[in-house]
This record gives sequence, structure tokens and C-alpha cells, in this order.
Amino acid sequence: MIRVMRWRFDPLSLVWAVALFFVLVLLATVGARWGWLRSFFGDVLAVAWVYVVFKTFIAARVLPLALAALGVGLAVELGQFLASAWHLHIPNRALRIVLGSTADWWDVVAYLIGFAAVLAIEALRGAVRATRPRASSPRWSKPAR
Repeated sequence: MIRVMRWRFDPLSLVWAVALFFVLVLLATVGARWGWLRSFFGDVLAVAWVYVVFKTFIAARVLPLALAALGVGLAVELGQFLASAWHLHIPNRALRIVLGSTADWWDVVAYLIGFAAVLAIEALRGAVRATRPRASSPRWSKPAR
């Protein structure tokens, strides 16, 4: 049976989206001298951030949302490649930092790791949720005579 996606608002996902956004901003500003940590780990987190943003507003299964987040990362990378091939330049410095300006295969690897991390974390969350005891309603029994 195919479940359709529907609009919703998930406040916990919004909290995670804001927290990840804060980490990404720190990586882009303070972590400018951190080399691979800023670029590679930032790309891994970017896919996770896009996933959580989607999850904040769209009720759907994990795989379609994770694939959509991966697709956003790959689309950005394709845009970087095409801009380089056509000698286009983004004049806005902030937008150039956010979107990047150089296509790199390592970015694609980072996006795939972010995709796999999202799937792994959601699988762990599902496993923990399945093993957690559910609250049950109190059973009222008749007093013994």
C-alpha cells in the first residue's frame, strides 16, 4: 500500500533542524580554518539538516524523505559543476559559502554518508521505540473476597 505524503508540523524535528543549522553556521564561520572537518563533515550534516527540515513539514516514510534530502545535495553539486563548466560566478559571498563554488566528488561521498547516517539513525530510533514498553491503562480489578 502506498502512503501519501501529507503536510504536518513536527516541533521536535524543528528543534533538531534549528540545532543542526546552528552547527552548520558555526562550521561555516568559526570552522573556516578546520579544513576537511568544515567541508566534508559540513556536507554530511547538510544532508541530515535538509532531511530534518523536510521531516518538520512533511509526514512521510524515512526513505523518501532521505532520498529527497540526498537529491537536494546532489542537485547543489550538479549546479556547482555546471557553473564551473559554463564559467558562471555567484556574486553574493554568503550564497557562495552556502552553496559552494567548486564541484568535488568528495562532496558526493559526504552526501552519501549523510544519507546513510540518516537511515541508520532513524533505524536506531525505530528499534529503540519498538523495545520501549508502552504505557498501559490501569487495570481495575474487583477486590478479592
